[in-house]
Amino acid sequence: MDPFTGLQKSQKAILGIGNALIDVLINITDDAVLQKFGLPKGSMTLVDSVLSAEIKKETKNSTRNIQTGGSAANTIHGIAKLGGKCGYIGKISNDELGHFYLEDFKRNNINTHFFFSETGTGHATALISNDSERTFGTYLGAALELTAEEMTHEIFQDYGILHIEGYLVQNHALIEAAVKLAKANGLLVSIDMASFNIVEANIDFLHRIIREYVDIVFANEEEATSLTGKIPEEALNEIAEMCSIAVVKLGANGSMIKSGDRVIRIDAISAKSIDTTGAGDIYAAGFLYALSENLDLEVAGKIGSLLAGNVVEVMGAKIPSETWEKLLPQIDLIKKFKV
Repeated sequence: MDPFTGLQKSQKAILGIGNALIDVLINITDDAVLQKFGLPKGSMTLVDSVLSAEIKKETKNSTRNIQTGGSAANTIHGIAKLGGKCGYIGKISNDELGHFYLEDFKRNNINTHFFFSETGTGHATALISNDSERTFGTYLGAALELTAEEMTHEIFQDYGILHIEGYLVQNHALIEAAVKLAKANGLLVSIDMASFNIVEANIDFLHRIIREYVDIVFANEEEATSLTGKIPEEALNEIAEMCSIAVVKLGANGSMIKSGDRVIRIDAISAKSIDTTGAGDIYAAGFLYALSENLDLEVAGKIGSLLAGNVVEVMGAKIPSETWEKLLPQIDLIKKFKV
């Protein structure tokens, strides 16, 4: 049964679009491996299948973990855990990794709009440094083949928000098609900047697409500076002039939100950071879930901050089930917060 049959737009179900990737999370003892393979620390760099295999070979003795990933997919996964209505657009292969991906989404009651390719399912190798910073060497595989022509009105009709991962913006035609269809169907559009080097490489396109189609922008400090050329607080102001809601994430220093003339500062929760993978993704999950429930921006920021503070304490971009059991009652209390 389609869980979205008869869904009203006022309920703001959230649709994500991104690179459907398996995350291979590897702890590295020092950053020499990053230098060896020319991977700027803290960035996402696209690699081919050969280099991806070389990175895995070089780190074969390191601790590793495998789970479904992709920035927007992580966000949608978090929204599903919060009880939100959501779906996801991506491209995978009819292979072992693709089956693992599809089953994980079905198990979490996420409506899927998957396309399939003969190319293998993509995977992102996350190299996690001792300071918990993560650096991605990403082989996109099938994910790279998602096209503008595959976007249809039918996909967008049962949703109220489209969330785009910034890693996808290198495919200008796909992003343009998705945002135009989203707007034609009355959706709000959200985008997460994803990585400072991706922002720098697509700066003109991002400025245009944000001003013309985007309602909500998420960026960390480096991404905000790359987008505007300014320090975070000044960057927040400039981004807020380009869209309805600007969010700049400051890591351990919390986050800043601006909409119109209203500026909100959200504190980070106290956390022992082990791995920052997915912190921004899960912050966006909490934030967008709150908006879908018509909650205040400050409440949205508080929920996002709570989730981000919990995901950095574990390896990978997924909060464990036992932690969710503790978090959901806390989130219910935050939802009752009055501004």
